[in-house]
Amino acid sequence: MKKGNEHRMPRMEDILNLPVQDPPCAEFSAALINWVKVEGGRQGGGDVALIPFSRVDDFVKGESANVECPASFRVESRRKRTEGSVSKPRVDGYLEYTLMTSHCSVIGGLLPQLIKYWCSYGPEDYRHSDSSVGDNLNSKPQSGKGSRPGRRHMMRGCLCHFTVKRLYTRPHLALIIYSQRSHVDKSGSPCHGILDRDAVGTRAMYAPRISDELRRKVMSMLYVGISWDDIIQHHTDVVERHGGPSNRDDFLTRNDVRNMERVVKHSTREVHENDVDSIPTWVHRHQKHVFFFRDASVTESFVLGLQTEWQLQQMLHYGNNSSIAFHSTFGLKKFKAKVRGCIDTLGHVRTHVRYLFVVKSMLVGVSHWSEVSDTMSWTVSITPTAHPLCTLLVFDSCQNAIPVAWIITSCFNGQDIPCWMVPLVERIRTRDPRWKPNAFLIDDPSFEISILRDAFQCRVILCLWHVRRSWMKSLLKKCCSLILQQEMFKHLGRILYSVRDGPSAIDAIEEFMQIFVDQFSFMEYFRDQWLPRIDMWVNAMRLLPIANQEFNGAIESYHLNLKSKLFGEQHSGSWTRVDWLVHTLTTEFHSLYWFAQYTEETGYFRILKDCTFSTNSWYRALQIPDIDVLLDDEELRIVRVISQSNRSMAYTIWNPGSEFSFCDCPWSRLGNLCKHVIKVCILFRNRQVARPSIAAQTYRQALLSLLNNPPDDPIVLNHAILQVSRIQQDIKGLEDLSNSGLLQPLTTLETNGHVVLDNLLPSPGLQ
Repeated sequence: MKKGNEHRMPRMEDILNLPVQDPPCAEFSAALINWVKVEGGRQGGGDVALIPFSRVDDFVKGESANVECPASFRVESRRKRTEGSVSKPRVDGYLEYTLMTSHCSVIGGLLPQLIKYWCSYGPEDYRHSDSSVGDNLNSKPQSGKGSRPGRRHMMRGCLCHFTVKRLYTRPHLALIIYSQRSHVDKSGSPCHGILDRDAVGTRAMYAPRISDELRRKVMSMLYVGISWDDIIQHHTDVVERHGGPSNRDDFLTRNDVRNMERVVKHSTREVHENDVDSIPTWVHRHQKHVFFFRDASVTESFVLGLQTEWQLQQMLHYGNNSSIAFHSTFGLKKFKAKVRGCIDTLGHVRTHVRYLFVVKSMLVGVSHWSEVSDTMSWTVSITPTAHPLCTLLVFDSCQNAIPVAWIITSCFNGQDIPCWMVPLVERIRTRDPRWKPNAFLIDDPSFEISILRDAFQCRVILCLWHVRRSWMKSLLKKCCSLILQQEMFKHLGRILYSVRDGPSAIDAIEEFMQIFVDQFSFMEYFRDQWLPRIDMWVNAMRLLPIANQEFNGAIESYHLNLKSKLFGEQHSGSWTRVDWLVHTLTTEFHSLYWFAQYTEETGYFRILKDCTFSTNSWYRALQIPDIDVLLDDEELRIVRVISQSNRSMAYTIWNPGSEFSFCDCPWSRLGNLCKHVIKVCILFRNRQVARPSIAAQTYRQALLSLLNNPPDDPIVLNHAILQVSRIQQDIKGLEDLSNSGLLQPLTTLETNGHVVLDNLLPSPGLQ
C-alpha cells in the first residue's frame, strides 16, 4: 500500500461521509482544512473538503490573503440549476436552491451554485509574449483601468484554481474541489509573490488590486467629505509610520482615489424609476450587504435586513458579553412608500375582490369583472404604506451607540421579528459560535419577549428613553410655564414609579389628571396617545428590569444623528422611496459611524469628527467635575450644575437622581436628555444619595424576590448562587484595593455643611 492511501477515498459517492469543517477564525485558508484525495469521477485527483455554504466567502478571502503569494481570485465560470430540474441528482450534483423560509433566506450567501475561482495571475501567460509589458515592470504597482485583475499584462500563467459546489442533496453545505493549490505555472515553478525570483521588485510581488478593507476606508472618507488630496496625504503618512510599503495597499495612488471618487459622485439611489422594482434590483446587486429579504405579497409584509461587513465586525466585537439595543419604528409617520401587496388590511385580496370591484366601479367606471386584476394594481399604486426603520445598536467604550444592523419593514407591530432575527443570529454565530450578549434592550413593550430571549439567549431589559423624550417634548410644546412643566414631568414619573413603590398606576394617573385638569392641550395628547398603552408599559415594567440613564443617553444620541441625516428638508421629496433610505443608510450614514470609530481608534481627523459627529450625553457628563455640582437644598429637591462653557452660569435640575429629572439648559429645553441630568444621576448613584432610580428599584426588588422565593429548579438556583458569588468577589476586590490605598473611598456628600444621611440607600448599579 502506498504511503498516504489511508487518506484516499475509493469513490466519489462517499464525499457525504466527509466531516464538515468550520474553522473558528473569521477568515480561513486551505492550510486550516484537512483535504482528501478523490479517486474516479470527474474530480479524480483533486483535493476535496466540505464546509458550510455560508462560509464560502470567508474561505475565498483567506485564500486571497496568502502571505507568500498574495492573490485575488476571480470567478472564471458559473453554472446554476433550479430545484426539481434533476430527477435523480448525483451525489456531487449542484443546484440553485433558494429556500424561502425565514431560516434560509440569507441573501448574502446566494451565489450561483457551481462557481470556479481562478487566481487573477492566470491561466494565460504573457510574461514573454508581450515585451512591452515585461520590459517596463516597476517596483510600484500600476493602477487604473489597465491594472484590473485579468488584464493582459497581469497574466503570469498561474494554475491555482478551485471549484465550489452547493450540493443538491445537502444545500447547506459547499463542496470545495481544489484542482491546484499552489501558485505555479505549467513548469511547476512559482509565478508570482515572494517565491518567484522574477517577481521580486515588481508589481507581481503583491496582490493585483487593493483590498476591500482599504476600499471601504477610502470610500467612507469620501462620503464624509474628505478631499482625495487629504486622503492621499493621510495614507502616505500612515505608510511612512509603518516603515514603508510592504503590500499592494501601501501603493495607493491618486488614480485609485479618483476612480473611487467617481463612483461616489455617480452613485444613485434610484436603480429603477418604480420603487417596487428598484429594491429587488438593489438587493441583487448588493447581496453582501443583505442578510434577509422578503418582498411584499398578499399575505406577507415587506422586510429588508441590512448589515455590512464592518457592521458585522462591530457586532461581533462590541456585542459579545455586552448589551445590544433595539431602536424601533423610526420614521413611522414620514417613511411611507408604495409597496407591492400591502393594501389588503382586512385579509386576503381574493376574499375582497367584489369589494374592490364595487369601489373602482364607483370611482373610475369598471363595467366588467375582467378588470378586477387591474383594480388591485390600481389600488396598490395609490396607497402608501409606512415602512419604519429599526436599528440594532451596540455600545463602545465611550458609550456611543453604533448601528450594526438595519431592518426596514412594512409591519411595525413586531410580528416579523422572528423571520429576520433568526438568520441574523445564525450569521453572527457562524463567525463566532461562542458569541453571546449579556442583555437585549427594547424600547417597545409590545414585542414578544420570549422570541428575543430564545434568539439571543440573554435577559431582556426595558428602555424608557422613548417615553421620557415623548413626554418631555409634548410638555415643552403644550405648556408655557417652566414651573408647571417640571411639576407635570415629575408627576408623570410618579406614574411609572408607582409600579414599584407607592400607589397603583391607576391611582397615580387619576391624581395626575385631576391636578392638571386645566392643561387641556397636554391632557388631550395624553388621553389619545398614552392612556390606551399605559397598561402595556406598566405590565412590562413589572416583569422586566429597567435600563439606566447611560443607555438612554446613548440611544437618544443615535436617534438625533439619524434624524438630522434623514429628516432634512432637502430630503423631503425622497421619504416615499425605500431605495433612497437604503442607499443613504449604506453609504453616507454608514460612513459617518465608520469614520467616527476610525478617528477614535487612530486619533486622526479629530477636528473633523467633532464637527460631523455628536457624542452622547453620558460621555459629556463624565467631563463635568464633581465640584461643579452644587447642592444648595438640604432635601435635594433641586441641584445646580455649573456650565462648562460659561462658568458664571449654573443650570438647575429638578427631581434630581430620577429618570424624570428636569433641567433648564438649552439642550434639555429641546426635549433631550442633557449631560447635567446624567452627571447628577451618576454622582448620586456613586455616593448612594437620594431616592433610587427605577432601574435601581427593579434590581433591588429582583434580589428581594430571589431571597424570599428561591427557585425550585436546581439549575436556576445554582446560576443565582454563582452570580451572587461573583458579586461578593468583586466587592472583596474593591475592599482590598481600598485597604491598600489604591482605591479612594467615597466622600461624604454635604449640602452647605450638612451631611446627608437620611436618604442613604444601597445602590445596585445595574448595567
